[in-house]
Amino acid sequence: MSVESWRIRAGGVVQGVGFRPFVYRMARHRGLSGYVRNLGDAGVDILIQGATDALEAFLTDLKQRSPALARLDHVDVQRTDHEIMSEFVIEASGDEGGAGGQLPPDVATCEACVGEILGDSRFHGYWATSCTDCGPRFTVVEGLPYDRPRTSMAAFPMCADCAAEYGNPLDRRYHAQTTACAVCGPTLQFDGEMHDALPRAVRALADGRIVAVKGIGGTHIACDATQPAVIQTLRDRLGRPSQPFAIMGPEELLREYVQLTAEAAAELARSHRPIVVVPKRDQTTLPNVSPGLHTVGAMRPYTGLHHLLFSSIERPLVMTSANRPGEPMLVENERIRKELRGIADHLLLHDRRIVSRCDDSVRRQVAGRWVFLRRSRGLVPQGLRWKLGSESILALGAESDLTFALYDRSLLTVSQHIGTVDDPDTLQFLREAITHLSELTRARPPSVVACDAHPAFLTSQLAEEIASSGAARLVRVQHHASHLAAVLMDNDVREDAVGIALDGYGYGPDGSAWGGELLIVRGRSVERVGSLAPVRLPGGDLAAREPLRIVAAYWKAAGWSDERVASELEKRGMTATAIGVLLRQIDAGVNAPWTTSAGRFLDAVSALLGVCARRTYEGEPAMRLEAAAVGGHPLPLHPQLTRQGAGWRLDLPGWFEELTDLAGEVSVQDMAATAQQALAEGFARMALAVAEEYRLRCIALSGGVAYNDHVVSTILRLCAAHGFDLLTHQHVPSGDGGVSAGQAAYAGLGWTLHDLMGTMPSDQTA
Repeated sequence: MSVESWRIRAGGVVQGVGFRPFVYRMARHRGLSGYVRNLGDAGVDILIQGATDALEAFLTDLKQRSPALARLDHVDVQRTDHEIMSEFVIEASGDEGGAGGQLPPDVATCEACVGEILGDSRFHGYWATSCTDCGPRFTVVEGLPYDRPRTSMAAFPMCADCAAEYGNPLDRRYHAQTTACAVCGPTLQFDGEMHDALPRAVRALADGRIVAVKGIGGTHIACDATQPAVIQTLRDRLGRPSQPFAIMGPEELLREYVQLTAEAAAELARSHRPIVVVPKRDQTTLPNVSPGLHTVGAMRPYTGLHHLLFSSIERPLVMTSANRPGEPMLVENERIRKELRGIADHLLLHDRRIVSRCDDSVRRQVAGRWVFLRRSRGLVPQGLRWKLGSESILALGAESDLTFALYDRSLLTVSQHIGTVDDPDTLQFLREAITHLSELTRARPPSVVACDAHPAFLTSQLAEEIASSGAARLVRVQHHASHLAAVLMDNDVREDAVGIALDGYGYGPDGSAWGGELLIVRGRSVERVGSLAPVRLPGGDLAAREPLRIVAAYWKAAGWSDERVASELEKRGMTATAIGVLLRQIDAGVNAPWTTSAGRFLDAVSALLGVCARRTYEGEPAMRLEAAAVGGHPLPLHPQLTRQGAGWRLDLPGWFEELTDLAGEVSVQDMAATAQQALAEGFARMALAVAEEYRLRCIALSGGVAYNDHVVSTILRLCAAHGFDLLTHQHVPSGDGGVSAGQAAYAGLGWTLHDLMGTMPSDQTA
């Protein structure tokens, strides 16, 4: 029998997923000799020797039977003259660099480990039990190759039993870098004491206490989700009067409180265990968990610690991030103790260092399609195969819900959720995360740095700093052009297209506030060809927090007198002094930029209807409006679509006046549904008209408003009726969490933006 030698390079997610022991078992099964070893970021190197038919069978096994968590992006095979080996072995890791391997993300505790934690095994009751198929990766790793000395588990030498399993290629824990047990692994402490840490935490939660729980990528604050008074105490302490909290529990427990379709249950069970936004069972369910909303974010336990808690707790728990909104998650024990003093009654902490913060991922079904509200834990740092050219790119995102993105050699890696970068702590977290992810991905130093067009964003200033220090080219990208680039690349579409951007805010080329835009892509040119009719945004950011100010702007744009506007605002509780200042701002255009924002329009309707007149968290007025519209029946009120120069305008001020006149005669439900329908129908009509005018066959939708189920469903239905398949996001968020990916695409593809319309009304000047 002639013996051949094949050299195989496998790239993709092949480290930390049991790939080498899988290769070992398959080679032994086929009677082959050779070796397998990790190559750091270059993937896995395999030398395989034997008869040709056995080698071909092995290659088929490699491609078709890989571990569930592995992902093969490429398998390269070459014949070689290597000396014949006597057996198949697993060799020590090498470090050749390159771009063939990717570190896997954190993975929820597998069923086998849960069985050991809750059953009769040496891992019984041990909170940090894991194996090759589960447990933390990204949040504990310092660098590649992914071996224990390069993780925060290096501080915990293995006991004899763990070392034996770790070293056995046929064991489930072979080279599982987080292998540990109660004898040798990280420990839990409750209020600084190890004794009975878990039982004491369970008793505290059952007694209505608020407990901080340190996890794998950050810290949650937990309490009983069925006790409104406890939740109100938590809200008062955190200063979050209305922000929706997520709940956690086993699936059978969650079903008592939320509506779970088969698809939603499948989402909850995915290996990254996301928070899944689902309808409440009824509007009396969990009233203080997500006030004013018809949905709640739910997730299943995803760590051994969670499973142990719910083995003794029979109610769902609130699980909300232990940090101020937009700021980095707390991960260091001393800082947790300091920052949560006066907020949490008790602290359930562990002594394993969190190397990388990583918030929970969030999913929701919109118009029948599952989308990311946040793409973070369980998915980062897995890359996306986007071909954006040969230059290496760092894209820094916008400001809120920020992620950054690294692009190198056809791989785009979008970071974990960073937060709102408007303070020193979050900016420092961003800097550290860029450095760490660059090291893990082995990305080349950027030759292009992309950022938002807004000059005052800290991310824009950081981009200038990085570009100048590294002699890189700086590319400023208009916010909604980023959204369009992201959704097209998310669908692997490179043809000319119409793009609908429905969003809250984006800095326009003339300093105006864009947010309801129609763009087209032709070649490398992005052209603005439609928008909402502009209104003033009195007070700038203040108008977003107090949307009655936008209501006044819509009334003024509809031609109302100051006296009539003042009278209506007084009825809604605004003082005469505040009204006077507001009207002067609108009339003079002082600190009142023009805006075409779809998000601000929905905010204004929410305030007009008395649904939400003051925002306490990002997106609140529009989210409450969507909830208020559930079960409502839209009225046949259609805003006028007009030509303006080379583009189109949707006249919402005139329509807003009609809606105001119906107040008191029509239910809030129906009026809320009417507003959403009008916005969606108006933009669908505009997009279809532009598609016909420019002979384009592709329509895409992105932006924060693209999370509104009714808006997206309506646009989808109208596009389908005219033969168009509406493109929406699949792999990155449609909100600002996807902006960095879009910036990278815009810069890499060499796009340029042209505004064919201007923002100000044609009959007015600044």
